[in-house]
Amino acid sequence: MTDLLSGIRVLDLTNVLAGPYCAYQLALLGADVIKVEVPQGGDLARQLGGSPELNSAGMGASFLAQNAGKRSVVLDLKKEADRERFLDLVASADALVENFRPGVMDRLGLGYTRLKEVRPSLVYCAISGFGQTGPMRDNPAYDQIIQGLSGIMSITGTPETAPLRVGYPVADTLGGLVGAFAIAAALVKQKTTGEGAFLDVSMLECTLSALGWPVSNYLTADVEPQPMGNENMTAAPSGTFRTGDGLLNIAANKQEQFVTLCRLVGLPELASDPRFAERETRKRNRIALKALIEDALANSSAAAWEETLNRAGVPAGRVLTIPQVLAEQQVIERDMTTRFDSMPNIDRPLTVVRGGFMVDGAAPLPTKPPPALGEHMDEVFASLPPRVKKRAQA
Repeated sequence: MTDLLSGIRVLDLTNVLAGPYCAYQLALLGADVIKVEVPQGGDLARQLGGSPELNSAGMGASFLAQNAGKRSVVLDLKKEADRERFLDLVASADALVENFRPGVMDRLGLGYTRLKEVRPSLVYCAISGFGQTGPMRDNPAYDQIIQGLSGIMSITGTPETAPLRVGYPVADTLGGLVGAFAIAAALVKQKTTGEGAFLDVSMLECTLSALGWPVSNYLTADVEPQPMGNENMTAAPSGTFRTGDGLLNIAANKQEQFVTLCRLVGLPELASDPRFAERETRKRNRIALKALIEDALANSSAAAWEETLNRAGVPAGRVLTIPQVLAEQQVIERDMTTRFDSMPNIDRPLTVVRGGFMVDGAAPLPTKPPPALGEHMDEVFASLPPRVKKRAQA
């Protein structure tokens, strides 16, 4: 881990993906993240993942992915005694993140207004599907629901296969990233002015924001985005190409890159062909251009072409599986993963991935494995400041 958020305490009341991913980013930055879970099973992600054995042990792979470095306590916030203990915990916290439906915390008597009475400078982040206001605020929201509503599915796939879901929970992940970014920004204000903030993070809005290019093409250029498979709307040849062995992504988006590509594949004449000489003509004739390039690429492998093209300044990269990319030297050398040889309730080593950044040349890796449910109850409550310790032990 790094120490950028050292001394910051974050309460993580979240479940499954968007919220836990948000809090995981803060933990990687050095925050003390305390996961507040229900006694009956904890975070639902503890039961989710590809290993039935881990799911049964309450340490599902989905949970393990984004909870390393956190501490776990269990509280039933429907019970008065546990609500009081929770308020003691809030009094020691700098930030809180939850991803309940809007209104749930208020109904528990633990909404932002109440928590501000206990901790006036609290940064409170509520991540939900649609935000705290609006006609859809009370609708349940899962990643695929947001993908469909946001327009992502409408432009994913080919004209024949769309709409398609993106192959991982991209809307949940975006919601978590935006939440972490907003919390970090609000903490700067907290430390300079002593003021807290209420952060209302909508997964739908996070996803729409990330769709900046296609949304802008519609709003500004009046062009409705369409599914184009692995082709790039803005340029050609730019997309996925068959080689003699495997698939290769090529992004010859600049004129000089296109000229270089033509030369390297042995077709220099294409650069002056009226069908392909300019960006707009190449886009109109992308199918014919792709066929010609693929014929030329057939004489070597994707790996060989990747090296040749990149060396000449033409962006290219193989299409890899997840096992393949994790075995890449680039990923290994930059410490993208860390391994824990032993941890509670797991009979095997655990490897987890970090966030997508380094700090001062070092990878911010979690120093503790994901916690067992309620593992840190005694440790956390025994360490509360004297001002609140007495009531916490009552």
